[in-house]
Order: sequence, then structure tokens, then C-alpha cells
Amino acid sequence: MTTPATTDYFGLTIPLMSLLGLVPERVGPDQARTVLPWRADLTNSRGDIHGGTMMAVLDFTLSAAARGGEPGLGMATIDMTTSFMAPGTTDLVIEARCLRRGASIAFCEGEVRGADGELVAKASATFKIIRRRPGGD
Repeated sequence: MTTPATTDYFGLTIPLMSLLGLVPERVGPDQARTVLPWRADLTNSRGDIHGGTMMAVLDFTLSAAARGGEPGLGMATIDMTTSFMAPGTTDLVIEARCLRRGASIAFCEGEVRGADGELVAKASATFKIIRRRPGGD
């Protein structure tokens, strides 16, 4: 098995995102943007990007928006709701926003759009914020 190249995912190493080929574009306070290039090995039986793949990259991009560029913050997904509007037939752009980040919970929403701007999927998610403690794991 070939190990994918390591990519910097806004200060983190995430092997699954490297395997999927997700490209991190930008992150800032309460927002993040990534791109998933279309590849045949990411598709379902119809040749569209698999819904599970889209959910995985949405989960990462939503959590990146919740971190807001602070790699020392960890996020654990509590729940995520995804609605699919159209098949993913091209490169996909994933944009996410953090709507509210409290002391222990963050609420985010995001969208997946095709290269032509068509809305492919949208999601909302809730994350448990995990702060690293000095001397902790």
C-alpha cells in the first residue's frame, strides 16, 4: 500500500484527507475553504463523487472553520446533517462558516459547490471543542 504525501491541513496532519486528495485553500476566523479535485476513484457506480466522500470533506472543512486557524483546538463531531442537491460531477469547492463558538461547543454550516458554482450539498454540524491542556495528552 502506498502512503499518500503528507499535506498541511491548516496546521494538522490528517491522513484521510491526504488520501482523498483534499486541497486546503484558506482558513481564518470562523471560516475555511477547501477543494476536492474530481478523481474516478472517488466516485460511485454512476461516476459521481460518492456522498460519503463529500461528507468526510465537509466534516473536515466545517471543523476547520470552528477551529478558525487555531491548530491547538481539537474538534469532535457531535452531529452533522447533510443534504445533497445535485451529483458531484466536477472538482468541488467546500466552504464553511462557524456560526457560534462557545466555551465547549461550536455550530457550523457549509456548502459544496461544483466548478460551475452549482450547489451540490449543504451541511450543518455541531462540534465539541477539545482544548489541549499544558502537560496533557
